Amino acid sequence: MEKLPKVVEEKIEAICGHLGGRPKLAKMFRQCFPNTLETTTELEEDGTTYVFTGDIPAMWLRDSTAQVRHYVPLAREDGDLQRIIEGLIRRQIAYVKIDPYANSFNREANGNHYTADQPDPGPWVWEQKYEIDSLCYPLQLSYLYWKATRRNEIFDADFRQMVEQIIALWKLEQRHGVESPYRFQRPDCPPSDTLTRGGLGEPVGDTGMTWSGFRPSDDACQYGYLIPSNMFAVVVLGYVEEIAREVYNDGELAEKAEGLKDEIDEGIRDFGLYEHPEFGTIYAYETDGRGHYNLMDDANVPSLLSIPYLGYVPADDPIYRNTRNFVLSPHNPYYYEGKHARGIGSPHTPEGYIWPISLSMQGLTSNDREERDELIDMLERTDADTCFMHEGFDPDDPMQFTREWFAWANSLFGEFVVRWYEG
Repeated sequence: MEKLPKVVEEKIEAICGHLGGRPKLAKMFRQCFPNTLETTTELEEDGTTYVFTGDIPAMWLRDSTAQVRHYVPLAREDGDLQRIIEGLIRRQIAYVKIDPYANSFNREANGNHYTADQPDPGPWVWEQKYEIDSLCYPLQLSYLYWKATRRNEIFDADFRQMVEQIIALWKLEQRHGVESPYRFQRPDCPPSDTLTRGGLGEPVGDTGMTWSGFRPSDDACQYGYLIPSNMFAVVVLGYVEEIAREVYNDGELAEKAEGLKDEIDEGIRDFGLYEHPEFGTIYAYETDGRGHYNLMDDANVPSLLSIPYLGYVPADDPIYRNTRNFVLSPHNPYYYEGKHARGIGSPHTPEGYIWPISLSMQGLTSNDREERDELIDMLERTDADTCFMHEGFDPDDPMQFTREWFAWANSLFGEFVVRWYEG
């Protein structure tokens, strides 16, 4: 974009005006907060908005939402920002209509793909890794935007069709091994980039939860019931229920959303909890509903760390507190410590690398001012002197990092700075 919306400029100046004693932090905020608008946002002639992820020429349903979420509270009085966000929602709706199993899309039907996957996903799809959260994020963005602006023009027939499509798919994937048409195979790749059993994935039992092939990292699930993503589905189905009643005046749709929400939530409670000998009752990261659990957390959101940010339970929930203590400890295999930082990384990046996204999320879900201060300091000193966030970095040598241009990480950092400053 050539020019930032006025309210975004005003927010930057307001925050930076109070950071005079911390010039580097002010510069980081000034660069990161508008980064999505300045570098990854394209306004299309058809009224939609294309928001790509940064150094990869594709739009993720997840990333595009996360890249603009911090602008939503500013949109009430700004027509330019409303045009951007409403345009993005309409493009997300169109993409879900094209392929609800896809996680990322091309700007046009150019046939570009990450690689030659099987089956071929068609010309619009960059990658067809099915991830529950890819369908949660457009619902989240639409709801938060409606609540912030009270504009309901986005809830048209196309939006309603998307809602029905998502509910039907999630119900189908409650019985993945029996009913699902979805298959994904990637030849000549690490195991984390493909699904076993001819693209079907590892066996799962019936739990009431809905199945996911991949995590928000785009890595394959070890076990098909990804707990944080199912929590996210519970939250957004609650949003759908509210929209159905207040906007559509449709009790049948509301009951359909509520029924699925309750089934998934019951499945989380029945199959997603684990009794840890040190931390007590915690949420597992994944389960198969057949007695196996994956105890870990990943930096990508939805994560176990992000549960209050998603809106599933508050930060003072006892099971969340236990889970938070677990994932922020060496018991989580992707929790790392070094000379300059400590926090959660991901199997998606080199071993030992910490993600700025996880540090920002730790701050956004903390009610402890000292913890938030420590995290701001940590992020400020691990930017590799770029004043931008990255995907992951070496906590012993922050000059070593992945992804120079990763807009989601910049956006979440900006959101955290606002939360840190405003309290």
